Amino acid sequence: MQYVETLRNAWKIKDLRKKIIFTLAMLVVFRLGSFVPVPGIDAKGIADMIGSRGGLFGLFDVFSGGALSNFSIFAMGIMPYINASIITQLLTVVIPTFEEWSKEGEEGRKKLNQVIRYLTVGLGTIQGIFISLNFRSMIPGYRLMTTMERFGSIALIVISLTAGTAFLMWLGEQITEKGIGNGISLIIFAGIVSRFPIMILQFAEYVRVGEANILDALILLAVILVVLVGIIFIQEGERRIPVQYAKRVVGRKMYGGQSTHIPLKVNQAGVIPVIFATSLLLFPATIGQFWSNPILLAIANFFDVSRVSGQILQALLIVFFAYFYTAITVNPAELSENMKKNGGFIPGIRPGKPTSAYIEKILTRITLVGALFLALIVVIPFAISSFINYPLGIGGTSLLIVVGVALETMKQIEAQLLMRHYKGFMG
Repeated sequence: MQYVETLRNAWKIKDLRKKIIFTLAMLVVFRLGSFVPVPGIDAKGIADMIGSRGGLFGLFDVFSGGALSNFSIFAMGIMPYINASIITQLLTVVIPTFEEWSKEGEEGRKKLNQVIRYLTVGLGTIQGIFISLNFRSMIPGYRLMTTMERFGSIALIVISLTAGTAFLMWLGEQITEKGIGNGISLIIFAGIVSRFPIMILQFAEYVRVGEANILDALILLAVILVVLVGIIFIQEGERRIPVQYAKRVVGRKMYGGQSTHIPLKVNQAGVIPVIFATSLLLFPATIGQFWSNPILLAIANFFDVSRVSGQILQALLIVFFAYFYTAITVNPAELSENMKKNGGFIPGIRPGKPTSAYIEKILTRITLVGALFLALIVVIPFAISSFINYPLGIGGTSLLIVVGVALETMKQIEAQLLMRHYKGFMG
């Protein structure tokens, strides 16, 4: 009810209402684009092929909001952009220039974003080539074409897919800049949510024909509810480190003397580790599945997140990215220095390096809890799927992203409301 009230209050403010409408309009454009087919190829034949293979393709289709099975211009989704972001962030640790840019504030961020854009187009082109070559048998009359005609057909498909991904990247940036929430996350969110009605109808049909029973449905519903509650609990959980500010006199006024705290979230990185880990595994797995080479197919099966090997890799990558992203966003040394400058200290801990080490120790412990929880949530639905003998169209990854993005977006709306409230009060 609190979130409903927040949305209602946001709708009353003209500026926020415009941002919400703009965000929804951009998401509608994304959904419409998911039904615009790539020219010169049999989309129905591809849909049948993807439906028969399932597994990795089913998950990729969920992330793209059904664009892959429709083989639309958005078939590759936003994954090349996410992979480009991962690579760029990892390179900031290796390349000094990137590290300098990351510390330059807004100007540096613009330069890094430009690198991500170029890298997105490059990765999208590579992935588009693999997809096009794999589906070349779906091009009408391909075997009767000349070499130049084949090249032209493949090039048209690659350009269409890459342009679709580039457009989605632009769409996400527009939402972030002019709308509410993180545009890229919201595009993934919209793609996953759009598949929910189809999944529910498919499971209902599964029960109707006797392949599953009511007990299976109740178990599935109970597990989803428990997972949702767990996700919200961890996403909202935080460790509060008490901070005391000493009294100090400046001129004729006395400052400080109050107690406060530093809130360290259990899952500081949010859904970023899950998105990064999944997209990183989908890239080699997709290329392997789209190619008939036995070695590449074996690699694809190893990275397939619907298999045990893929789940283990995904869990390990989630833990890695949870620590990696937390290290980027939270700097214990900076927090300690800021406290020291303002006369603050943690009771029982000396200012300076001891404070920094104390914060880092706590952050390491709670991040481990958050990372292991994320990994567990991703694995649980696969275990339930095996138990009820039904291939779930949605996994823990999808639930984490949906809940995480929804919570973050609502927090942004609340922050906007709070900012306008104080602005009006001061005015």
